[in-house]
Amino acid sequence: MIDNLSTPFAALLAQAGSETTAGDPSPGDASGPVDKTGEIDVSVTTVWETIDNMIDGFLDRLPFLLIGVVVFVVFFFVGKFARKGINRATADKPSANVGRVVGRLAQWALVFIGLLLAVTIMAPTVTAGKLIASLGIGGVAIGFAFKDILQNFMAGLLILINEPFSVGDQIVSGDHEGTVESIETRATNIRTYDGKKVVIPNSQIYTNPVVVNTAFQCIRSQYDVGVGYGDDLRKAAQVMQQTLESVDGVVSDPAPDVIATELGGSSVVLRARWWTAPERANVVKVGNEVIASIKEALDDAGIDMPYPTNVMLFHDQTEQSDGDRTRQREGWPAGNKPPQPRPVGSV
Repeated sequence: MIDNLSTPFAALLAQAGSETTAGDPSPGDASGPVDKTGEIDVSVTTVWETIDNMIDGFLDRLPFLLIGVVVFVVFFFVGKFARKGINRATADKPSANVGRVVGRLAQWALVFIGLLLAVTIMAPTVTAGKLIASLGIGGVAIGFAFKDILQNFMAGLLILINEPFSVGDQIVSGDHEGTVESIETRATNIRTYDGKKVVIPNSQIYTNPVVVNTAFQCIRSQYDVGVGYGDDLRKAAQVMQQTLESVDGVVSDPAPDVIATELGGSSVVLRARWWTAPERANVVKVGNEVIASIKEALDDAGIDMPYPTNVMLFHDQTEQSDGDRTRQREGWPAGNKPPQPRPVGSV
């Protein structure tokens, strides 16, 4: 049929064929534009097609993104309400501290589940199993990096479950003593008797001895009093016993008592022991009253409470028969002619 065409039309077809061969590739050529060295030959059409594909892909995934966000927000608020509900249910029970911890764990567990679901909805290729596997691999590194934090967290859970002490108890931990204000999953807060706040890591409390002063209804206090050797020891003990029984704040069961503990250098030591309510303020108040009342009662009974007494003797103020004076002793010269003794009265 081409042979039957006119000559001018055939010439136009030949020219178009030559331009197609020398210029851009044919529509069926998948190799794309030919790169020309030294020239910026980016195809604007290709750039716009790429941007258009990105926008189309984003718009295709936009409903899934919105659904994922909504799912995460729903789980977040459900976890928050669950925490408040658990705290409210255990607020008036002895397990209030455990309830707070369980509520906090429940909240974060729901948030974590919501995050897994949201990521799975937004990116279907990322499954929950892959996420958990990734977290498992990274958990080892996280465990080493946050060893102390995790140790304090586990110790806090054990403290809240076993309850060796509760909020309001007065404890001694290491060099710190005070009233427990709160028990958290990481640390325990106490208020010292001079109004300071001390934050003690739970691992330290759980692995070291802790003294709970308010664990029982009564606590015992004691004070040593020295009376003279020339006084009636049993009478002094009786006076102190009666004084202890008369002081307000000293409980009668267990009863107070007075015992002799030492024959000191200048006095006989009598130890007064009494029981009071365990709170620190009460112990200090009653102790002050006990000591003042004992002192007054012993004075009224004419019983001496001597000061520590020291007797100093010179070496030549000893007796003639005090050892072999011809042999060297500490402070004495050796020889057959030792110095004569000098009685104290002759000084």
